[in-house]
Amino acid sequence: MREILGRRLQRLRNRLKSLRPAPGQSGDQALFDAALTCATAWQWPVLPGVGRSGADSTRCACPDPDCVVPGAHPFDPGLLAATTDPRMVAWWWTNRPTAPVLLATGGSAPCAVSLPAAAAARAVVRLDAQGMRLGPIVATPTRWSLLVAPYSLERLGELLYAKDHVPSALRFHGEGGYLLLPPSPASGGGQVRWEREPSDAGGPWLPEVEAVVDALVEASTGASGGGSRLAY
Repeated sequence: MREILGRRLQRLRNRLKSLRPAPGQSGDQALFDAALTCATAWQWPVLPGVGRSGADSTRCACPDPDCVVPGAHPFDPGLLAATTDPRMVAWWWTNRPTAPVLLATGGSAPCAVSLPAAAAARAVVRLDAQGMRLGPIVATPTRWSLLVAPYSLERLGELLYAKDHVPSALRFHGEGGYLLLPPSPASGGGQVRWEREPSDAGGPWLPEVEAVVDALVEASTGASGGGSRLAY
């Protein structure tokens, strides 16, 4: 699969060569390749994150001095600009070579369920032991995101309403949301990586959100003190 993706990427690079910066101005090849793979091989709509600024690159480049996700959110362009057009993707990352890669979730694109990293690692081990098939998993130093098939807000609302309890540590990235993708810098430091890489060149397989939420809620029950195993 990786060989197939590699050949596709090389053909795209050759077609888009005229859009690449001149020697000495080339950007981060890994970010460019990641954005192009998402947009073309998997048809995931992407856009560049706002990135960071300042001498030490710790401040968000957006106007908010107290931004809680520095560098890791849309700003200009806005989320609605997300696209699978390879020429637009090439233009963005040619002009902003260090920009994080953002996936616009929902619609026909993947959605995600995220939870704290330590709890996610335990939950994934448990789900593997139960024989549950999981899709790609995006990991930052603080949180893991389990990618799931697209779902609507109405469908998610019905799913959560039917539950007696849903751990508050779970976050949902659905319609109108976004997710930071590898190999972008993480907002709290470190780097985003694939804990489980997408493996299907024709579009990674994704589980349904109901199956993932059911499994995570089950993995969360029975913690000592009435708490949640997914809370930290």
